[in-house]
Amino acid sequence: MPSLSERADYMPASPIRKLVPYAEQARKKGVDVIHLNIGQPDIQTPAVALAAIRSFDEKVIEYSHSAGDFSYREKLTRYYKSVGVNITPEDIIVTTGGSEAILFAMMVCMNPGDEVLVPEPFYANYNGFAAEAGIVIKPVRSVIDNDFALPGMDYFEQCITEKTKAVFICNPNNPTGYLYSKEEMMQLRDIVKKHDLFLFCDEVYREFCYDDHEFFSCLSLTGVDEHVVLIDSVSKRYSMCGVRLGALISRNKRIIDAALKLGQARLCPPHLAQVAATAALDAPESYFEAVKNEYLLRRNYLVTALNEIPGVYCPMPKGAFYTIVQLPVDDADRFAQWLLEDFSFNNRTVMVAPASGFYATEGLGRNQIRVAYVIDIDDLKTAVACLRKALEVYNSSR
Repeated sequence: MPSLSERADYMPASPIRKLVPYAEQARKKGVDVIHLNIGQPDIQTPAVALAAIRSFDEKVIEYSHSAGDFSYREKLTRYYKSVGVNITPEDIIVTTGGSEAILFAMMVCMNPGDEVLVPEPFYANYNGFAAEAGIVIKPVRSVIDNDFALPGMDYFEQCITEKTKAVFICNPNNPTGYLYSKEEMMQLRDIVKKHDLFLFCDEVYREFCYDDHEFFSCLSLTGVDEHVVLIDSVSKRYSMCGVRLGALISRNKRIIDAALKLGQARLCPPHLAQVAATAALDAPESYFEAVKNEYLLRRNYLVTALNEIPGVYCPMPKGAFYTIVQLPVDDADRFAQWLLEDFSFNNRTVMVAPASGFYATEGLGRNQIRVAYVIDIDDLKTAVACLRKALEVYNSSR
């Protein structure tokens, strides 16, 4: 039998989805599984986007431009201008999800073997994109004790080697919910400028910032236009995860020209997705106000309720809709599997994402989980009750 590629063996499985078979078995046994493991919001997609899909009447669904429909890119520039960022349609490559934008950025800016510094814990699929691009993620550790703030710049610079080519952050952060301040962004600007690095910024959660904390975009940094690459997506902003439409944005023309060649190789981003996303850009401000208020209610309830469970610590996220939770268990991976295999409370259980999969450093996150507050308050209350009971049962049996 022919052997598979080294890449196939090296490519990591998703730690967010690896427990799916156990959840399926639990459901087959009649247990209701409450999902806190994945960022699939239950928020309704904007009505204008759904209406655009329903009214689509073109006779042929054609290829779009490899960089994305100009009309969509032009409309995107108006959106960014409304949030204080001035770009042109020529600064944008529309991608098949934010995932493709990340992969394009890595492949355009880095060579195989180059290193990218990423504060950990980080979105687990960055590992997969790095494996595809043949680059190496080097973690810069942030800790739950100070709510995952950016590490000090002295420590950050100690992590830079001759192989370091880029710094990559997610702001607001998945999986921690941390929001990098303007001051922290300025510090990162100084580092990438001093060491001639690229700065990749995943800003797909920018709409969801809480408690009067202000979002500061990487494209608002001055003096580093040649260094900065913005990753964006409609998935979370408009609750359109299945549309699979994102964007790579940079004022560096060389990056855009090179990314366009990758875009040409995959022909084009999906046309129907752009129809929906173009319409979504007309969603009223009231849509975002309602969505943000809903997430705020969920966050406030969940964090407060979790911290009332003995031995549990949960920081208060400033943005996005995730948080890392520290549990009084020795192995969160084993606990998460046990929840699905062996536990139910009132015929219900909870599916969580073990946080070890969000760390690159071996051994970190072993007593932590990531949870997403993308389900309604009633389900969150049930989930917390299940977790409270599960921890009692689990620890009493050990």
